[in-house]
Amino acid sequence: MARLFFFYSLVCFFFLSQSLCSSSVHHICSPSEAFALLQFKQSLQISDNPTCLVFQAITSKIMSWNESRDCCTWDGVSCDLLTGHVIGLDLSCSHLEGIIHPNSSLFQLYHLQTLNLAYNNFNYSSIPNDIGHLRNLRHLDLSESFFSGKIPTEISYLSNLVSLDLSFILSKVQLDQKTFETLLQNFTKLEVVSLPYVNISSPLPMNLSSSLRYVNLKDTNLQGVLTESFFILPNLERLKLCDNHFTGKIPNVFSNLQELVELDLSNNSFVGPFPSSILSLRNLQRLDLSSNSLSGPLPSNTSMLQKLADLNLSDNLLNGTIPSWVFSITQELNLHHNRFSRVADELKINPTLESLFLSHNQLSGPFPQSLANLTNLEILVMSSNNISDNAGIEVLVTMQRLYYIDLSYNSVSWRTNINVSKITFPSLTYFILSSCELTDFPHFLRNSKYLQILDLSNNFIHGPVPNWLSGMTWDSLTHLNLSHNSLTGHIEQLLYPNLKLLDLKFNFLQGQLPSSICKLNHLMLLDLSHNNFSESVPHCFRSMNWLEVLDLRMNNFSGSLPPFCTQSTSLTTIVLNGNRFEGPVPVSLLNCSGLEVLDMGKNAITDTFPAWLGTLEWLKVLILKSNKFHGPISNWQNKSYFPRMKIFDLSHNEFSGSMPAEVFLNFKAMIRNDTDKGEITYMKELFKESSAVYKYSVRLVIKGHDIELEKISTIMTTIDLSSNHFEGVIPKTLKDLSSLWLLNLSHNNLRGDIPLELGQLNMLEALDLSWNRLTGKIPRELTRIKFLAVLNLSQNLLVGPIPHGQQFNTFETDSYGGNLDLCGFPLSKQCGTSDPSHVPQPLESEEEEDESYFLSGFTWESVVIGYSCGLLVGFVMWNLMFKTRKPKWLVEFLEGAFPKKMRMAQKRRLRRQK
Repeated sequence: MARLFFFYSLVCFFFLSQSLCSSSVHHICSPSEAFALLQFKQSLQISDNPTCLVFQAITSKIMSWNESRDCCTWDGVSCDLLTGHVIGLDLSCSHLEGIIHPNSSLFQLYHLQTLNLAYNNFNYSSIPNDIGHLRNLRHLDLSESFFSGKIPTEISYLSNLVSLDLSFILSKVQLDQKTFETLLQNFTKLEVVSLPYVNISSPLPMNLSSSLRYVNLKDTNLQGVLTESFFILPNLERLKLCDNHFTGKIPNVFSNLQELVELDLSNNSFVGPFPSSILSLRNLQRLDLSSNSLSGPLPSNTSMLQKLADLNLSDNLLNGTIPSWVFSITQELNLHHNRFSRVADELKINPTLESLFLSHNQLSGPFPQSLANLTNLEILVMSSNNISDNAGIEVLVTMQRLYYIDLSYNSVSWRTNINVSKITFPSLTYFILSSCELTDFPHFLRNSKYLQILDLSNNFIHGPVPNWLSGMTWDSLTHLNLSHNSLTGHIEQLLYPNLKLLDLKFNFLQGQLPSSICKLNHLMLLDLSHNNFSESVPHCFRSMNWLEVLDLRMNNFSGSLPPFCTQSTSLTTIVLNGNRFEGPVPVSLLNCSGLEVLDMGKNAITDTFPAWLGTLEWLKVLILKSNKFHGPISNWQNKSYFPRMKIFDLSHNEFSGSMPAEVFLNFKAMIRNDTDKGEITYMKELFKESSAVYKYSVRLVIKGHDIELEKISTIMTTIDLSSNHFEGVIPKTLKDLSSLWLLNLSHNNLRGDIPLELGQLNMLEALDLSWNRLTGKIPRELTRIKFLAVLNLSQNLLVGPIPHGQQFNTFETDSYGGNLDLCGFPLSKQCGTSDPSHVPQPLESEEEEDESYFLSGFTWESVVIGYSCGLLVGFVMWNLMFKTRKPKWLVEFLEGAFPKKMRMAQKRRLRRQK
């Protein structure tokens, strides 16, 4: 008691003396530490570009620091009132910018217990090693402060830490394995460790400190198998190991973690069954095991999950019916929106599950009517399963809080005879029923006033858009996807004012596009492809400020091309393939500074080669095939044209002249980058966050067979100059395009030898040089191309033996047809049996013209937006087509259609040989 009285008297004395002294001011703060703080202030700057993601302070905290005031009263500074030592420094969100140097005065504050520098900008500098001097630190937060490099091992000196937050979403930071193990195993006081996005790249250590309460190791490149010993953590409340590389089964030992509130193991490679012991976790509020490979049925055990608010099991291999415990989860406490897990027992409420994600599994059975028990459900995502309807879906009408519904890719067609007046869905915002065998628009939509996303694509809805739908105001609707149906009529009734995405492809819509479409000032994607639209395109497209993707392919549009980008430069993708556009290429395209894809193939455009498009530095895909382009493609004034070109298709035009070597030297993106090794990447998918994903597809035309692929990887690069009037030799500079996959120079007037340098195209999979006037031998260097799956050298004047080795041993006779002086496998003609006096003669123009009707090579339309499944399908199809030779029915048809021409050509050859 005496000590308490002394302490009280001492405090009173300090405050009394401060108020009575008028001639001098007494400071509690240690002078040396005040000086250290001022030095630290002077070493940094105050940024005009704050990085804090929360509410922004008007001024930085350090603006209040000056010598006239006690440093213990400065913003962000806390002191020990007895000793005057600075024990707390919170400068989070203080607009600080600069570098903390190793000799910084910050590390003279040896008594610091709390240091928070989160959400500042330290210019990607390293965390100084001297951080280890602050041995009294209990709380350290450097999150989102733009540090980079290696976290110093000296951080392992801070053995008194209770919380450590080194979250660096926007920086590249590494932590070595030994320091990582020290933190988790030897720091016996550590309760909170948050290291998301830090590159650790090691297995998870075993036998962790039992004091751990919060562990966030999201996206840290952790690997290996989780062992049972890892889960001996009686105080653990939140565990986030998502976005890593864990394998094996999830240990079924969760009954030891009764304090667990959040468990996130999503986006790993876990296999095996759902761990049933999770159902014993009474305090669990959020469970996310999505994006793994969990298999088998969900357990049917009685569940003790009384507080679960969010359940996500999507993207697994779960099968069977949905067990009843999913629909009987009730809560005593609603902690879903609270940051911490401990809430006063006085809060007595009874909510139910709020979000349920079961999509992309193999779940089956009827639509669960017991779903009606989840009266507080807000989000329901059960897409891509085998759920059937059986009228159970009608239970959704009782769920008044439901605002997000995604039942796509199931057989849950909504009956149209439901009493519409009883279906209100007052909160419905997102409604996705793609690929659900719908035959009509769900009538209840007329009562949904706040829709933002409506996706009814890939159904059987036919006929005109109903009047009640066209009469909806829907000012909030931003995404409308009705693609892949059988809609007829006109488009006017679907032009809702605030649309960002309008996808109507693969329908039977017709008529002229109204100019009112250009009033959609927020539109970012417009896909009207594969319809029956006609007449000219409104020139007002140029005024749509936010439009990024315009896809009008496969319609009947005519007239001149509209002047794109005269008022807006946001377009990245323009696809006009398969229409009747004519006239020149509009020069206004030069203003489309972000353009990546330009596909104007299969029209009636008349122009010379628009070399000026090469100044568009982001252009990756240029398709001008099947038009009326003419003239040479040489004489480019700028040597840096088309630096990012991946797909270059000028086939089936009237281009002439030589193939200048400098053209190919410009294609820098086709030169293989050895630093780009490892996992194949894909061109970006647009609008993936919404219900619709825009995919620019690829069409391969292989010997008359169209194969359309979607989502091709970025490493697929092609050049197609076939069916033109190019002359001269094949440029040797092609050898530099070492990432080239497909090269087609067929049906031209190329002469000379096949450059042996083409053997350096190590990534080449298809090479077509057919129907030219090439002479000499087939270079043996071509056998070095390991991935060559398709080869067509037919209808040339090649001589000598066919090389053997690797892929050349797999090619059939049709790869070499029409070269009368070739010999050896796979041809029946043996080498050394021909008349040595025979001199090969060039093809006459008449003969070439006669034979150009058949045995044509391959061409491709292009681009690139990618899933590997599309690439795999395309590769398999190529091999099947070429290993089985030409389809028999096609050969018989062609021989029947042109017997006279074939006989005439054969007679000419016989006359020459005689």
